[in-house]
Amino acid sequence: MAIQELQNEPMMAHLIATLDSGHSVGHYGRLVFAMVARHFLNREELTAYLEKDPEIDPERAESLVQQVESRDYNPPKRERILEWMQRQEFPVCPDPNDPGQCNVYRNLEFPKEVYEKIEAFQRGN
Repeated sequence: MAIQELQNEPMMAHLIATLDSGHSVGHYGRLVFAMVARHFLNREELTAYLEKDPEIDPERAESLVQQVESRDYNPPKRERILEWMQRQEFPVCPDPNDPGQCNVYRNLEFPKEVYEKIEAFQRGN
């Protein structure tokens, strides 16, 4: 159910399909996936998905999940995803020219705490 919800966002569907096919999504693809998916999947599911990437072993997958959780990263804005995408070969955003893609806040519903944290940051708290 949670994976299906994530697939409502074209970029996340792209990342899921790539991981399911056993191909790498690159460092920033894994980071974006973890930052978004942690709000929809439990820790074991998230780690298992990251381990589908042939460039990451179980220890590194667990470490990435732990880092994202311990720092309580918010899902990245579209602009940040596009910036990170320039640093690697794999296209995290399948169509960067489509402004409707890769905006996870437009296509997914996050827990209210995520929005509250963003609002507090923008107010300078």
